[in-house]
Amino acid sequence: MTTHHPIAIIGGGLGGLTAARVLHANGTEAAVFDLEASAGARTQGGMLDIHEDSGQMALHAAGLHEGFRGIVHEGGQAMRLLGPDGTVHVDEDDDGTGTRPEVDRGALRDLLLDSLPDGTVHWGRKATGVRPIGGGRHEVAFADGSAVTTDLLVGADGAWSRVRPLLSPAEPAYTGISLVETDLLDADTRHPRAAAVVGTGSFMCLGDRRGLLAHRETDGSLHIYTALRADEDWIDTIDFGDGAAAKAAVLAHFEGWHQDLRALVADADGAPVPRRIHALPVGHRWDRVPGVTLLGDAAHLMSPFAGEGANLAMLDGAELGLAVAAHPGDLEAALAAYEEGLFPRGEASAAESAANLEIMFGGHGLERMAEFFTSAPEAG
Repeated sequence: MTTHHPIAIIGGGLGGLTAARVLHANGTEAAVFDLEASAGARTQGGMLDIHEDSGQMALHAAGLHEGFRGIVHEGGQAMRLLGPDGTVHVDEDDDGTGTRPEVDRGALRDLLLDSLPDGTVHWGRKATGVRPIGGGRHEVAFADGSAVTTDLLVGADGAWSRVRPLLSPAEPAYTGISLVETDLLDADTRHPRAAAVVGTGSFMCLGDRRGLLAHRETDGSLHIYTALRADEDWIDTIDFGDGAAAKAAVLAHFEGWHQDLRALVADADGAPVPRRIHALPVGHRWDRVPGVTLLGDAAHLMSPFAGEGANLAMLDGAELGLAVAAHPGDLEAALAAYEEGLFPRGEASAAESAANLEIMFGGHGLERMAEFFTSAPEAG
């Protein structure tokens, strides 16, 4: 059965939900389609620093900034930078300014979900194909056999977007960095040394073209990202189903590092989870195609090393919603205005992310990041 929705957003992440919320706040309803079975199908996890000039602007446009302030992780703007020998190079407390406060991704997603009318998000709808059907309209087919048609198709479906090929042949490329994620649960009680090393907010240890990055979560756990310059197939050489073996394989790259740093991986609870880091070309853009556009990672996937991915996705969603509201009855004018801002915004952040990757995992990553934090205290 095929149904019609004037605006269909593929992907119920932060960007897609922000677009739907801003549209709703301006009197226009959209349908969101997400592949997850339900809102609680999986733990969202992860801490996000929501920037004053992007993510927070989106929340203001959505009328949700006050609610956002209620879920901020107090103390989460603290920052520690260590060297491989355990020497502390930067130790900044949360300055309380709120310019880049930390929040739990799941709590932020719930804030957005709760702001939408019941039935806005259609769960269990994995897009399997999209095609133009004339006049700027498109059809989206789903794995469950259903389909929808729409006047405005929004690809908010992430790195491997099904919608993007309608606009661009670009595909994400491996950046040369692989991450391995681990968690230390109930850290203050069960892993007090690790808790002391990481501190109350975010943490970095850089050296030898690799690093350990971490955040303290609102539930008291520590989430660790081990970052390595590695061949694209390196992950395939490790049996991540064997937690002990996987930890040993990762730690083999950190020989000589301080034991308290190695313990962030060695003492982790549960099996490590690998992730290759991909990015679209810096400056990715496309010619205007009637009735379809992209936002977030679908438009400008970048490495996480500028902390801009979620912030930009939300700002994209807000800007798209505001553009549609500002051009009633003229979707093409709305999309042209939206993309005029989208492209330079995405290019600037993607360039920053790519540059930060080279700085952090280059030959002098520790020294350059220490200089960055100590010379620009507002950046913390």
